[in-house]
Amino acid sequence: MTNLKKILAGALCLCMAGSMLTACGSDDDSSSKSGANGGVDSKAAEEAKSVGPLVLTKAETATQNVEGNEASQKTLKIYTWNDEFKNRFRKYYSEYDAEASGYSVDEAGNDVVGDHEYLKDGTEVVWVTTPSDNNAYQDKLDTDLAAQADSEDKIDMFLIEADYALKYVNGPYVMPVKEVGLTDEDLADQYTYTQQIATDANGDLEAVSWQATPGLFAYRRDIAKEVLGTDDPTEVQAMLSDWTKFDEVAAKMKEAGYFMLSGYDDAYRTFSNNVTSTWVNANMEIVIDDNLMTWVEQTKKYTDEGYNNGTSLWSDQWNADQGSEGKVFGFFYSTWGVNFTLAGNAEDNAGKKDGLYGQYAVCEGPQAYYWGGTWLCAAAGTDNKDTVADIMRQLTCNKDTLVQITKDTQDYTNTVSGMEELAADFSSEFLGGQNHIALFSKTAPNIDMSNAGPYDQGLNETFQAKMKDYFLGTVDLDTALSNFYSAAIEKYPELKKPE
Repeated sequence: MTNLKKILAGALCLCMAGSMLTACGSDDDSSSKSGANGGVDSKAAEEAKSVGPLVLTKAETATQNVEGNEASQKTLKIYTWNDEFKNRFRKYYSEYDAEASGYSVDEAGNDVVGDHEYLKDGTEVVWVTTPSDNNAYQDKLDTDLAAQADSEDKIDMFLIEADYALKYVNGPYVMPVKEVGLTDEDLADQYTYTQQIATDANGDLEAVSWQATPGLFAYRRDIAKEVLGTDDPTEVQAMLSDWTKFDEVAAKMKEAGYFMLSGYDDAYRTFSNNVTSTWVNANMEIVIDDNLMTWVEQTKKYTDEGYNNGTSLWSDQWNADQGSEGKVFGFFYSTWGVNFTLAGNAEDNAGKKDGLYGQYAVCEGPQAYYWGGTWLCAAAGTDNKDTVADIMRQLTCNKDTLVQITKDTQDYTNTVSGMEELAADFSSEFLGGQNHIALFSKTAPNIDMSNAGPYDQGLNETFQAKMKDYFLGTVDLDTALSNFYSAAIEKYPELKKPE
């Protein structure tokens, strides 16, 4: 726990410098690509090193007291929380041995593998999968990374999310990608923000991603035609272009017998990813941004007025609301959500193009935002460094591979030039022929992660959970806020309520 607190303290310092690290704000093509150092540009990195009384420091990389044994050297061990990257790895990494691994895809589109998976050179691939609920993945990762230095069985690569990236980027357990083997040329075509969030206090890029995750509003075409008189994305966007108009459409949906949103959490990311400060300030106080309170106010209204269906994110009813029996007009989703979640939920039979397949469309919605994203980290002490470098290069830097992933899966991948090319001519069968890549490429340059911090996942989840009691009317707002502070400090004892 002591080591973890040091990591978090260092990461917090970096968060305080966040306003110095503005992401992808210009229309100039060069601003959408990485700086020459493969991370933030050198001027921003220098400015970020001292903000007020704080001095930013990167934790020393953990010394490896014990080398990996022979078995470890022949095993590629990867830590993750779900199957998304596994699918990308199995299908698009050229050195994956599909035959030896017994790899196939069933009728529902799910991966099928044998008891063991292998690379073509005989290296065994071992996945350590821990769901992310209640910080379980991070807890597992923290424990095992802390033991890495004295273990003969080495972790080679692990995945992280935006909500806690800085915790690991500024910790001792990650190798900078240039030490792994990636070059400026390899990294040149990636979106800047995907590198900024993974750049440490010294300006070193510590992790890379195959995807960029701008958000949009996905809506039912059939309901739009019935209630709004059109399903055209441009016309629908004009009716949803700000929150006042969004509320007006919500009232129309209620009058017509539909819900504007499924539940309490659907709009959360549009507010939480547009905050004006980090969750935790320099005094280690928890700061509830005004934008989050706007979400609370809106969601309470939507609950009381019957504009939402009273579900919680990822619940069975929330999933069902996205299918043909649902009565919900739309959902806020980023890139992975459209292809990874919504498309599956819209099908009445898993893997079949029925139900609402082709009956959704997307528009920008009332506010630009992002949601999520996954980064690949090389674990300090890996005894398969060259393989990790090759995976990173192929799956996050190779334009042809990334464009193919987008064509196959509709995921929005981390190649600026590739996405610009697809934006000119792309059609999504699931979205009724719409070119959603064009919309994503329009919103991606507006992503700003300058207020991301190491406590984001835990505090976001706790805030949403405690506000639900208020939405349901079981407690008043003051009690809900008090309960949030208590639960947050129990989760993170080093934090405190503002004085």
